[in-house]
Amino acid sequence: MNFIIRESDKWQLTAKGKLAGGKIKTSVKLGNYIEWPESFDLSKLPAHQTPDTPVAIITSTKLAGYLGITANKLNHIFSELGWLKKSLKGWVATEHGLHQGARQNEDSRTGIPFVKWPETLTDSSVLLGSINALSECQANIRDNNQETSKNYCSVDGHWVKSKTDMLIDNWLYMADITHAYNRKLPIEEEIWCAFYIPIENVYIEHWESKLDVKLQAKKNKKLAIYKKNKFKLIELTDKDIQNLDEVLPRQLLKFGIQAY
Repeated sequence: MNFIIRESDKWQLTAKGKLAGGKIKTSVKLGNYIEWPESFDLSKLPAHQTPDTPVAIITSTKLAGYLGITANKLNHIFSELGWLKKSLKGWVATEHGLHQGARQNEDSRTGIPFVKWPETLTDSSVLLGSINALSECQANIRDNNQETSKNYCSVDGHWVKSKTDMLIDNWLYMADITHAYNRKLPIEEEIWCAFYIPIENVYIEHWESKLDVKLQAKKNKKLAIYKKNKFKLIELTDKDIQNLDEVLPRQLLKFGIQAY
């Protein structure tokens, strides 16, 4: 059935065994033994936990490729689900992650921890649901009865003004970076930033490539205020939005904020 395997005269859980909820216990009388949940029922296991197919264990990068997203994004989805947690460097599987079949590894050269996953997680309804929720946010629009009435809902529940703001908000949330949206600058003028990261007092603004005279003047005024008050500012262009996984970690690191 491929739930357990005999290694060094001891029974060990396979990835499938862990997926099914098996746990290795120890007692004085019995030594090491395997405990199964009372709810364990072969006929009710999810498709990606079925016992008839061998389970390949693969890296997040490979799994992300199957799912059509980046490895960084996948790891942050795992983190949001509670299957992973950040270490000083790298990632560590949680108990919930181990139940999903996670296997903890360590880079032989750097010692940085990383996690491999069952290839069959591509069929996990929980994982696919989280990925779909992230993708479908851009279609989740509501009407607030104003002329510019379309708002976008980010994964963390923020209602933002544009699809671009939604993409930035989602990225910050999935990177576990506490942030505020549309926050008033701490000055007398009535000026609001797009995003504010309190941990290092960093502001983020996005500028569209083509601005009319009125919007260009507004941008120049805002930049002058940032400069006058010596606020830490990250400026993003339309091109940057298409590559947030590369651009934002580099820009944030300049201000001492580590995203990955």
